[in-house]
Amino acid sequence: MMNRNIRKVAVLGSGVMGSRIACHFANIGVEVLLLDIVPRELLPAEQAKGLTLESKAVRDRIVNSSLETALKTNPSPIYSKSFVKRIKTGNFDDNLQDIAQVDWIIEVVVERLDIKKSVFDRVEQFRKPGTLITSNTSGIPIHLMTEGRSEDFKDHFCGTHFFNPPRYLPLLEVIPTPHTKPEVVDFVLHFGDKMLGKTVVLCKDTPAFIGNRIGVYSMLAVTHLVEPLGLTVEEVDKYTGPAMGHPKSATFRTADVVGLDTLVNVANGLAQNAPEDEAKGVFQLPAFISKMVENKWLGEKTKKGFYEKVKAADGNSEILSLNLKTLTFGSQQKVKSTTLEATKPVEDIRKRMKVYEQGTDKAAELFRAMHYPLFEYVSRRVPEITDDFFRIDDAMRAGFGWELGPFEVWDALGVRETLAKIKAEEKRLPGQDGEVASWVHEMLDAGHESFYKIENGVRHYYDIASKSYKAIPGTEDLIVLDHIRESKTIWKNTGVSIIDLGDGIINCEFHTKMNTIGGDVIQGLNKAIDLAEKEYRGLVVSNDGKNFSAGANIGMIFMMAVEQDFDELNMAVRAFQNTSMRLRYSSIPVVVAPFQMTLGGGCEFSMHADFVQAHAETYMGLVELGVGVIPGGGGTKEFALRASEEFKDDQIVQNTLKDKFLTIGQAKVSTSAYEAYELGYLQKDKFAITMNRARLLADAKAKALELADDGYVQPAPRNDIKVLGNQGLGIVYVGASSMREGNYISDYDRKISEKLGWVMCGGNLSSPTEVSEQYLLDLERKTFLELCAERKTLERIQYMLTKGKPLRN
Repeated sequence: MMNRNIRKVAVLGSGVMGSRIACHFANIGVEVLLLDIVPRELLPAEQAKGLTLESKAVRDRIVNSSLETALKTNPSPIYSKSFVKRIKTGNFDDNLQDIAQVDWIIEVVVERLDIKKSVFDRVEQFRKPGTLITSNTSGIPIHLMTEGRSEDFKDHFCGTHFFNPPRYLPLLEVIPTPHTKPEVVDFVLHFGDKMLGKTVVLCKDTPAFIGNRIGVYSMLAVTHLVEPLGLTVEEVDKYTGPAMGHPKSATFRTADVVGLDTLVNVANGLAQNAPEDEAKGVFQLPAFISKMVENKWLGEKTKKGFYEKVKAADGNSEILSLNLKTLTFGSQQKVKSTTLEATKPVEDIRKRMKVYEQGTDKAAELFRAMHYPLFEYVSRRVPEITDDFFRIDDAMRAGFGWELGPFEVWDALGVRETLAKIKAEEKRLPGQDGEVASWVHEMLDAGHESFYKIENGVRHYYDIASKSYKAIPGTEDLIVLDHIRESKTIWKNTGVSIIDLGDGIINCEFHTKMNTIGGDVIQGLNKAIDLAEKEYRGLVVSNDGKNFSAGANIGMIFMMAVEQDFDELNMAVRAFQNTSMRLRYSSIPVVVAPFQMTLGGGCEFSMHADFVQAHAETYMGLVELGVGVIPGGGGTKEFALRASEEFKDDQIVQNTLKDKFLTIGQAKVSTSAYEAYELGYLQKDKFAITMNRARLLADAKAKALELADDGYVQPAPRNDIKVLGNQGLGIVYVGASSMREGNYISDYDRKISEKLGWVMCGGNLSSPTEVSEQYLLDLERKTFLELCAERKTLERIQYMLTKGKPLRN
């Protein structure tokens, strides 16, 4: 069963979830058949064209319209526009027989059991035996869908609950029935992890499964605490956001995005379908939510929820917040908290939880009133919703964006010392008495003080059944720097740790703010190369942060430029360039493993590696022109080199130069790793993509080993880069002039563009000439320094440092 191949998938239902699930399967290279119902009536526009209900354009209108809407959303559900061709659309009446050719059928129709069962009736007419069949649902009992189905259908059927949006939220809940073959469950778990890049959580067939059961409980618990704690909407969202390790949208903003009706539907379903839940009273809606639903204040979909965006008299937009006492909207009030201020300097999320808990103001009071009942609640859900508590933490991190799951927070606060606090919490939630599940006491009585522990770099969890610690299934082959940093660090400074990954491969990890690149990172990278060349077989550059790197430390550059310390700045830029070149021309293979934001210098380092093992969600770009300079760490040189490799005839020369120039000139940033290739940041045969972020470092290490095993040969610097000189400058200057005349750019933007072109074309050369990399690096550095000396550049950098974004004239 593990050798089963998924080449074609049928997605039945093209609504918000169906169309986006189809896109994500297309993202991984699978052919998709996306089907929906046939319209019953013509639209006026269709009538005007003389179409009938038998016209194919009409019969496929619903599915095509849904897919078109999905593709227009931002952020996009598709990695590359070219992948859309992998999706074929059709309708249930004309094309359902085509499901006989697919390997997996995913039903994503409306959340009604009778409709789902009617679809399955039709599916059984065409489905070939052995085909996987799953239902995407957020709460309908999975076992009810198998009633009346064939044995082969039952054997290969389970629930697969993708979280919305499927591309970006990594949680995939898998819910087998008593009939589902174990090998089918194993395959779906494996495929979801390795191929779809998901955090796959095995769930029991209980109301709302795991993610929504705990997530909705947590959100509604906050709503019940608003009145006793005297909290405002602004306070709740300030206290329950990033400081607590939750997303920026926190509680009420999240409810607006999801839709209050959706939240209420799940809550009502839990209140009705989980009668044995001791905290079912939490799922009873507070009066203010009931009134909001009655008023149809459902959030973004109705333009009004806990927040409302309005236009003021001066024409500017303002976001108002709801007064929960009067149910009127007013200007947001600034929230201050001594506890939040105390948490700001604490980067370690586990240590921050302890600081948060020990505060004395309303923020800390809410933290305790939220978390103590949550600990009680989740402990009692084992073994009801899962036999393994770690799956609850996985679901909350992957589905709700929490940095730590509830058991991880409990560990951070101390399991034993928190028990008395749970019992003593005065802000008791409906139905809860402060008593945690007996298995927690049994764990502590046996001398086990935490839910998790690290052994030999592998994370283990307390297994309730065996009363011992076991490795979390599926994680044995992962490399997590947090788990090995303490024991495997061989060198470090303030911005870098060099960690032994084993098998002769070391990793250089950045840990500056936003992983920006300054002198400490440059020093660390060079030290890593030195060590690798002397004692190891290869080097990986990656980290466990939220982003790979936001680029060079622009604040440091600004200070040098302001102080007119251009000798020092020249040395810093030269060191940056030399480091990029060492990444390419060292005697050992270098693999860079980027993810999320990989900007400026982070992009330049990636472009100079022997190989790039990129996470699918890599947003890569050379963005320096946004602050008035050109890429100065080898990025401009590298684009000139890559353009040279594509030069053939005159037309291709001009188009290639134009494309490369515009990629830098417009500071284009990829929306995926695949688009990074299309933009030229990644090169054919020199990159691979990892779908699951958790597997990125292990994949990068494996690639470094492969390169070493294949007999890595140190390359030689290039001296054969063809640049166009004045011929290319003419193209650049005409283009920049046209953009200025069209008022698309400012005079200073034109100047920067011409400076960029000067470097990419090799300067004032009378004819196309072959030059060396060092020649281009010298031009790049000289131009970078000239632009740093410009007053307008300094203004742009200062604006970016104070406002967080580049100034645009």
